[in-house]
Amino acid sequence: MAIKLGLYLATQFTAEADAAQQFELIVAQTHAARDAGFHSLWTAHHFGTAPMQMLQPVPLLARLIPESGQMMLGPNILVMPVLNPVLVAEEAATIDVMSGGRYILGVGLGYRDEEFEMAGIKKSSRVSRFTEGLDIVRQIWSQDMVTFEGQHYKLSNIGTSLKPLQKNGCPIWIAAVVDKAIERAALIGDVWLSTFYPTRDTLTRQMDLYRSVRKESGLAEATDYPVLRECYVGADTETALQECQASLQYKYAAYHSWGQDKILSDEDRFDQPFDEFKENRFIIGDVDHVRDELQRYRDEIGVDHFVMRMQWPGLAQDLVLRSIDRLAEAAARVR
Repeated sequence: MAIKLGLYLATQFTAEADAAQQFELIVAQTHAARDAGFHSLWTAHHFGTAPMQMLQPVPLLARLIPESGQMMLGPNILVMPVLNPVLVAEEAATIDVMSGGRYILGVGLGYRDEEFEMAGIKKSSRVSRFTEGLDIVRQIWSQDMVTFEGQHYKLSNIGTSLKPLQKNGCPIWIAAVVDKAIERAALIGDVWLSTFYPTRDTLTRQMDLYRSVRKESGLAEATDYPVLRECYVGADTETALQECQASLQYKYAAYHSWGQDKILSDEDRFDQPFDEFKENRFIIGDVDHVRDELQRYRDEIGVDHFVMRMQWPGLAQDLVLRSIDRLAEAAARVR
């Protein structure tokens, strides 16, 4: 099984960072991934992230189209319940047309109370909003006129302005953390997106669940079996950990403050000692170690698309670019 590499761009910066300069660094990282043969490029979606600054995904992806070669592009993920599904559908179609048919729509439920509050939406409604919204997106992509009446959205013979370039619409990849959400993703999405922090054992069990639900429901094999991992490739394993640890700890402290780990078990919470938390979660080491990890994920879990986040607040650009090149080298050595 051949493997694909994706780069998950770090679009959050510390309060004192120069955002314009950080954007230029992102462009350089995109060039590095493109030139190294990466398959996909991803950006996150949050708002109200102070004290961290953050670039928003849709305009950023549009700007990166000419920088990205033939890589697929997508948000990973849009917080779908707080967005108007008509806007989501037509922005996706716009980027798909502009990119020559390279857009993937990555979506999820969201988890931050502040984002739902700012949108004026009850968080308790997020699942029904999510499923209705995706139904609308698919109708907009496939029909000239759309009529829809649900619990949250109503459209009365609305004419849509643009269709995606991809014949059957953009692929919809759905993020999910807990088993019930993974089952839903298997049934209504094209691909399941894991998160960065499940252990390898958890990921193995959840991938089996995802495959079994699709099979039992008579659905075709997914086109991709991706995994999201924090990844850093250094000159040697000890140096690699030393170079990236502080930045990773900063990132997960922010996640913990946002409550992203509230629904997780105690063993998965983000406030445990770093040396314990990183085990069987992060892919950090030299080229040989990372090659072995890629091969292990592929052979034991069936992963074929590695979406890697390779920078976190405070990690120097020269280290990031070298890590990207080394990851491509590691992937090329997988047999």
